Amino acid sequence: MSNVSITSDRPKADGQALPGQGGLSSTLVLALGTFAVGTDAFVVAGFLPSMAEDLHVSAAAAGQSVTVFAAAYALLSPVLATATARLPRRALLVGALITLGLANLCSALAPNLAVLIISRVIAAAGAAAYTPSAGAVSAALVRPEFRARALAVVIGGLTVATALGVPLGTLAGHWLGWRSALAVVAGLCVVIAAGVRLIMPPLPGNPRVPLRTRLAVLRRPAVLAVLPLTVLGMGAAYTAYAYSVPVLRAVRVPDGTDLWMLFLYGLGAVLGNLASGYATDRWGSVRVLTTGYTGMVLALALLARIAATGVPLMPVVGVLVLLWGASSWCQTPAQQHRLIEVAPQEAPLVVSLNSSGIYLGIGLGTVLGGIALPHGATAVYGLGAVLALAALLFLRVTARAASR
Repeated sequence: MSNVSITSDRPKADGQALPGQGGLSSTLVLALGTFAVGTDAFVVAGFLPSMAEDLHVSAAAAGQSVTVFAAAYALLSPVLATATARLPRRALLVGALITLGLANLCSALAPNLAVLIISRVIAAAGAAAYTPSAGAVSAALVRPEFRARALAVVIGGLTVATALGVPLGTLAGHWLGWRSALAVVAGLCVVIAAGVRLIMPPLPGNPRVPLRTRLAVLRRPAVLAVLPLTVLGMGAAYTAYAYSVPVLRAVRVPDGTDLWMLFLYGLGAVLGNLASGYATDRWGSVRVLTTGYTGMVLALALLARIAATGVPLMPVVGVLVLLWGASSWCQTPAQQHRLIEVAPQEAPLVVSLNSSGIYLGIGLGTVLGGIALPHGATAVYGLGAVLALAALLFLRVTARAASR
């Protein structure tokens, strides 16, 4: 059920819950780490135009640093899960955050796009080592009835990063420049690594399982019915979000208020993620995902309509951006819960594969958004809406197969 080899009769340390018997408080420190990972992964969207100008490349070209990060994360996640299986979980999580911090420092000092791309690959390695392990550990630390909520708390670090980390990074980018903003993220990673080291209980690693054995789970029809949906859903969300500053301006968001729109997206992301955890435990993941994808289709389609007509509708745009954020990030707890249900003995692996799917979707969305961007914001939003509709249809067609 988790990548933590622990037994229920292990003595309880002072102030620490036994594995599998704790409440949600034991997962909060892990959420701080995913906050650092999320800030690193998503902050680039806020200062993409200034980064492109400084590196003398187009916005679409600079956006490919996001694609490279996402692709490297997706490929490295199962590989690193295999290579680091025997490491104690706390040491692994701390080392991953330090790697992420050093990579961000390299990104901040990058003289050109090539060096930036290399540093983003290293950052992806740190993120890929951290997030799946944090998710699996959180599921192991809490009682079974809290599992979806624990996953939501850990993923909540990513969504809080979109609510606070990304806009604050954007603000730092405006005031200090994008390089200083990335240096701040590097410092944040190191500080949180120290916090994880001090607060998280020591947990052992696992026996090493060959990568081929790990990936054998992909032959299960139920797993194959779930994982592609993660790619489709995140691709739909990120088609426009990777280029959020230029496409928000196309819906007549005044200069200076795009930061507030990013806050609204992030607020929606936090609310959608937390609501998804509770709703999944109560009503099931398929209902949650159906609601989420329907909301995403509506939000992106209406934003495309506003961009096409040119009618300034600021309050409506704000509501749609909030819905876009909520529908984007309600996916992850529900999808992880579905995967753990269909493959409970391979929980660490399927959580890792789901993380790969998230970043494959981010990479796919970034590429497609970059292709659509020269054709205008209407094309970008419209393409996102089409992908969200495809995700909804895929869910409805495969839901029965995933439940077998």
